Amino acid sequence: MPLVTTTEMFKKAYHGGYAIGAFNVNNMEIVQGITEAAQELNAPLILQVSKGARKYANHTYLMKLVEAAVINTGLPIALHLDHGDSFELCKSCIDGGFTSVMIDASSKPFEENIALTRQVVEYAHDHGVVVEAELGTLAGIEDEVNVSAEDSSYTRPEDVQEFVERTGCDSLAIAIGTSHGAYKFKPGTDPKLRLDILEEVEKRLPEFPIVLHGSSSVPQEFVKMINENGGNMPGAIGIPESELRKAAKMAVCKINIDSDLRLAMTACIRKYFNEHPDHFDPRQYLGPARDAIREMVKHKIVDVLGCDGKA
Repeated sequence: MPLVTTTEMFKKAYHGGYAIGAFNVNNMEIVQGITEAAQELNAPLILQVSKGARKYANHTYLMKLVEAAVINTGLPIALHLDHGDSFELCKSCIDGGFTSVMIDASSKPFEENIALTRQVVEYAHDHGVVVEAELGTLAGIEDEVNVSAEDSSYTRPEDVQEFVERTGCDSLAIAIGTSHGAYKFKPGTDPKLRLDILEEVEKRLPEFPIVLHGSSSVPQEFVKMINENGGNMPGAIGIPESELRKAAKMAVCKINIDSDLRLAMTACIRKYFNEHPDHFDPRQYLGPARDAIREMVKHKIVDVLGCDGKA
């Protein structure tokens, strides 16, 4: 089976009351951990690559890793550019075999966002590729994204219909309370999604796929493991997974997950070296890290996304 676009995935997810996991990849072990979990649970899958990951791992290496995952699993897999920040980057990924790209012009004024998104959409659609756009800005830091809390803003439901109609984008990322990175909300707070905004967006864009970024939940067991093995991470928390599951039953068809994977991998590697400081075989510490990613993804697929058995 070749790489697929997200079009059919999202139609099924919208009407089925579940979401597809979009997991960021950087190297072989991360790809393997994610795809092994999806294969075991027969779940559709989006593997996504940020600008930083593409620079780190090289476009060709990433493409071959994803191609190997498709061959090995037989699953419907879409390859997506996460947070593309220019037409040139999106074009390069489209020309290089990606089946989906995101153009993130959310930090620009409304008209500039529309103009740049429309430019990417026209090129992508001419090449059989789908486009995700964004309205509203999430706080947080992750790869190329760096937005202060003061500069973040919720998506305005009154803007979404005009934006989608004028750009022709295929899905829309909105800001309803999630945030990028691991440092999210202080302990003692009760973070919730603005599901009222999501409901209003759904009314204005019936049967249109909505995307949530910054949706990692910061598992505290891995924060604790990191701190017990020489780290110094604050015990921040994220949006409760129960809130994400509610969104997945509504119009949200794609939920991005990255920080959870990084935390799981880093925690296992730190623990391994704390217990085996003289070992130097990468297979000995990357193997358990890959296993941790696999178990994390299985949990997300079943308990958050609800897409197990939907491939």
